Amino acid sequence: MADKLSGVQSSAASVLKRAVELDNDKRYSDALVCYQEGLDLLLQVMKIVNEEKKKQYYREKISNYMARAEKLKEMIFHTKANIDEVTHIYIKDDDTGFGYEKIFGKYLTMSVTEVIVEDPYIRNHHQILNFLRFCETIIKSEAKVKVIKLITSYDQNDSNIKEDQQKKLGLIKENLKKYSIELEISFSETLHDREITLNNGWKIKIGRGLNYFKKVGKFDIGTYDYDLRSCLETIIDIYKM
Repeated sequence: MADKLSGVQSSAASVLKRAVELDNDKRYSDALVCYQEGLDLLLQVMKIVNEEKKKQYYREKISNYMARAEKLKEMIFHTKANIDEVTHIYIKDDDTGFGYEKIFGKYLTMSVTEVIVEDPYIRNHHQILNFLRFCETIIKSEAKVKVIKLITSYDQNDSNIKEDQQKKLGLIKENLKKYSIELEISFSETLHDREITLNNGWKIKIGRGLNYFKKVGKFDIGTYDYDLRSCLETIIDIYKM
């Protein structure tokens, strides 16, 4: 239990430190994502600790970070931008109708030959399935993609998850060859930001990366049609580089 507590505390401190750095750099959308992740980790710590004094300490930390996260959320939502250059999409909790084709479809034009996906959480089974669905969106589009570059991370504490991740991504890599698409996979231990870059000049930054959908059961509506699946709250920024 002590090892688990120490690990979660360390992860929370690292993510929240990154959140403050991004906040200071005025990268508010990225900062909000890290604040949200850090708050989730602090809530896990709260469930583990037993001493009331420590619980009170973490309550205050959570309250302070939550207040800043709410402030950033308000700032981002009310940001006025030139719609021809920047599009802001705010997805509320439980919203539907935001499948990958709706978000990415009009940007996957015929001139796109390379897609770069930076997302640290393409690890677990449902996350890899989301990446596969994104690859299917690319194949169905008019884009002439030849290369997909995936930059992600792996679970440093569980070799079984890492092995399973590499196996499943390897299967996707082999299947993409049938469509003359090369999947290049690399891993980063420090990756936090989530963004997708198209070589026609468009960049899509998604607060939660590709994993902004809620989990569903095998026979729930939305299992296979992502337009019908409920979403987690997130912010998407799309802009021309």
